[in-house]
Amino acid sequence: MQFVWELNGKLKGDAEVEKLTLRALRVNYSLSPKEVADCLGIPQHTLLSYEEDSSEIPIQLANDLANYYDISLDSIFFGKNSDLKQKFKNKNNR
Repeated sequence: MQFVWELNGKLKGDAEVEKLTLRALRVNYSLSPKEVADCLGIPQHTLLSYEEDSSEIPIQLANDLANYYDISLDSIFFGKNSDLKQKFKNKNNR
């Protein structure tokens, strides 16, 4: 599967990408928020909230998401998407 990378490293599957956001993972698997939330047993609004800011996500849920997407925790960006956007913007302005 070729990922459409989101906001980190270079876009469109470049090998320099370091981490994926929760939203990018869900979108790359063509899943709706409801599908993922139902599978994990959490409300959809909770998932959407963590897609915007995963800095306070419970470790068990983080592990469940990593297992669900079959990737390591190290491959997931945990934090505020606004922080990631700023980091990406700063990196491209150098």
